[in-house]
Amino acid sequence: MKILLAEHFGMCFGVRDAISEAEQLATEGPLTILGELVHNSLVRERLRAQGVAEASLEETRSTSKRVMITAHGASDHKRERLRAAGFEVFDGTCPLVGHAHEQLKRLVAAGYFPVVIGKRGHVEVRGLTEDFPDAVIVDFAEDMARLPPRSRYGVISQTTQPIEHVCAIVGAIRERHPQSEVRFVDTVCKPTKDRQSALRKLIAEADTIVVVGGRESNNTRQLVATCRLAGRRAIHIERAEELDAKDFADVDVVGLTAGTSTMHETVETVLKRLEKIADGQRDVSS
Repeated sequence: MKILLAEHFGMCFGVRDAISEAEQLATEGPLTILGELVHNSLVRERLRAQGVAEASLEETRSTSKRVMITAHGASDHKRERLRAAGFEVFDGTCPLVGHAHEQLKRLVAAGYFPVVIGKRGHVEVRGLTEDFPDAVIVDFAEDMARLPPRSRYGVISQTTQPIEHVCAIVGAIRERHPQSEVRFVDTVCKPTKDRQSALRKLIAEADTIVVVGGRESNNTRQLVATCRLAGRRAIHIERAEELDAKDFADVDVVGLTAGTSTMHETVETVLKRLEKIADGQRDVSS
């Protein structure tokens, strides 16, 4: 079995920096993460081992007075509530998520009706829309029926959406509202684009793709969805122990990639496990 590693995979700088900040803050005193710092169980286990607690972003209760906003960001309203409640707030928001917030604010200030392409209920999307109660979230084409008639629409995207999906939705909005101006600002982050692009190269060569990442990670699930839409078998795991040699009995070429919240050491462990499985196949065939 041949193993191909994606050109771009795993943890991005925004996630890496947020984890580094949380670990440093934990050495200075009690710290509570408001939500999941990143959607990765291994990272969360590591932080808990360092004494970092978790609490809901929806509450103003915490196990400590020092709290941290996750890499997914939060609304200005949420930050103001936390500070008003007496918390010392540290911000782990990814700069590229912050860029999406800024672009949406600029569009609204310029008179555009706010539209966010993304997964309804996702923490990043909630953070983007909470300061703009009229904003409409569009995930699927049928969601466009919820768009009220307006002369100008300002459209951004959740940072981890596949750019092809985003462009298709923008095109559909323009087609549905031909008399309206649709201003689209591309806020899909480069790490997401790089990982999707690298995945398409794997899909062209591999018949099975192993995708490493958190079960709740949107960008990881998008990688899995891209594989399956292309007709490739996708095996979504969080850690190497989940791999079963039986699943690779008839696999000639396997691709390996990982979402932007996956640690590189996790990918290395998965790669070693795949190499061990491949070695076992050679032993059987000989």
